[in-house]
Amino acid sequence: MDDTVVQAAGCVLWRRSPVSGDLELCLVHRPKYDDWSHPKGKLKRGEEPLAGALREVAEESGYTAEPGSELPTVSYAVGDRPKRVRYWAAEAISGHFSPNAEVDRILWLSPAAARSRLTQPRDRDLVDALVRALERR
Repeated sequence: MDDTVVQAAGCVLWRRSPVSGDLELCLVHRPKYDDWSHPKGKLKRGEEPLAGALREVAEESGYTAEPGSELPTVSYAVGDRPKRVRYWAAEAISGHFSPNAEVDRILWLSPAAARSRLTQPRDRDLVDALVRALERR
């Protein structure tokens, strides 16, 4: 077993609805895995986790984001290797989505709808952590 931890980072990307002003979260759909998740990815060699998280948001969602508080780190196994993903709350500032090789669709959903749509149960706790972080602001 290779116990080298895969280091990754991502964001729970949020915005205020342009229509209602309600909180919306961005989920990305990866056709390779047919899953819905928060934008995230592996860090490049020497890359700082927050910089990597913001890069992944831009690559996967098309949005530039303003980082907020750090959210809980999520750890899990991918095959026989442990993976550690650091997350931040991040407000979508500008941009627009264009389908790409990694992500074919995004959705902006209410926190409740995002919790239901997320494929991995471990990602649902991040929705609650984001809501708590925004309430403390």
